[in-house]
Amino acid sequence: MTPLSPNDLLHLFERRFGRQPILFRAPGRVNLIGEHTDYNDGFVLPAALDLATYVAVAPREDRVIQVHSVNLNADFTADLGQPQSPVHGWSDYVVGVALELEKSGHRLKGSDMMVMSVLSMGSGLSASAALEASVGYALLSVAGAPINRLDLAKICQRAENEFVGMRCGIMDQFISCHGVEGCALLLDCRSLEARPVPIDPKVRILVCNTMVHHQLAGSEYNLRRRDCETAVALLSQTIDGVRALRDVSVPELETHGARLPQTILKRARHVVTENKRVLEAVAALEAGDFIETGRLMNASHESLRDDYNVSCPELDLMVELSRTAPGVYGSRMTGGGFGGCTVSLVDAAAAEGFADIVGPTYEKETGLKPMIFSCYPGRGAGPVVL
Repeated sequence: MTPLSPNDLLHLFERRFGRQPILFRAPGRVNLIGEHTDYNDGFVLPAALDLATYVAVAPREDRVIQVHSVNLNADFTADLGQPQSPVHGWSDYVVGVALELEKSGHRLKGSDMMVMSVLSMGSGLSASAALEASVGYALLSVAGAPINRLDLAKICQRAENEFVGMRCGIMDQFISCHGVEGCALLLDCRSLEARPVPIDPKVRILVCNTMVHHQLAGSEYNLRRRDCETAVALLSQTIDGVRALRDVSVPELETHGARLPQTILKRARHVVTENKRVLEAVAALEAGDFIETGRLMNASHESLRDDYNVSCPELDLMVELSRTAPGVYGSRMTGGGFGGCTVSLVDAAAAEGFADIVGPTYEKETGLKPMIFSCYPGRGAGPVVL
C-alpha cells in the first residue's frame, strides 16, 4: 500500500471535518550512538529522520480536542475543561502534551486534529516523540502562542514521563524539535547544549527495521533507569560530586565498582563507557575516520547486549548480517531495545546494494521481511508548506 502524502492528509481532513486545516510535522530519529545515556545526564548523537508524523489541525470554538488517527483508523475526544486520566493507548501522548502545555501556562483552544505517520510505533525510531512534538507544535500554533523549541521538547518529555508513564530522557523530543538537515546533533543531556555534527557524503546511514517489538520494552526501560539510580546512590558514597552516572569516569568505576551488585555494575559500566564512546565517535566523524566510528558503534552494541541486556536475537542477527556486508564500518541496535531497528554506517559506494545482501538472509532466518532504508538527516518540527 502506497503511504499517504501530506496532500492526502489535507483532503481527508477536509472530507471529515468540512474545513481547511493547517499542517505540521515532526520527525522521528535514529541515534548513531549514545543509548540509555540521556536519562543519566550523558551524551547522545541522534539525527532527525526525513520520516515524520504529520498533524492537520483546525481550531474549534469550545475546549474539546477531537483527534482521528489515519494509521489506526481510530478516534478519541478529550475535553480540556475536564480532568483527564491515561487510558494506556496512543491517545495518551496527545492528551499528555495538551495537559502539560496548559500546566506551562498556555491556554489552548479546542481543535479538530488528524494524525498520520510514516513511522511505526515500537520501531525504535521515536514515533512517540514525533507524535508529541507535532501535536504540541500544532496546538501552540492554533492557540497563537510563540514556539520555543527547547520548552516544547521539555513539555513533550514531561508528558511522556508523567502522563504516559515512560521515564524517558529528553533525547527523542529534543532531536524531533531541533533537527538540523544533513547533521547529527551532539547533545549534552545535562546542559541541553547541542552542536551539529555534519554527516560526510562519503558515508550513508542505513536503518534496518527488524519488524519485531517485544513487549518487555516499556517495563524493562523503567527498571534500567532504576538500576542506574541505585548505582548513583552507591557510588556517590565514595566518589565526590556524583549526581548521575555522567559524573563517573571509566577509571573511577573500575576503582569503586566492586561495591556494586553485579547487575548494577553492568548497567553502570554500559552508561559510563557509552558516554566516552559518544565523544570519541564525534571526534572520529569530524576527522573523517569512519573505521574508528564503526568500531565504536560495534562496541556500543556489545555493551547494550551484554551489560545493559536490552538487545534481542533479531537485533543481534541484523547487526551480525550488517557487519558482513561490503562497505559497512559498524552496526548497532538503536532505540530502547528488545526489538526495533539497527543503524549502520556504510560507505556511500556500497550503500545501494546493502539491502539486497542483508534483507534476504534475515528474512530466511526469521521469516520476517525487514524494512531497510537509507536515512538523510532532516530538519526538526515545524509547519508544512505545500
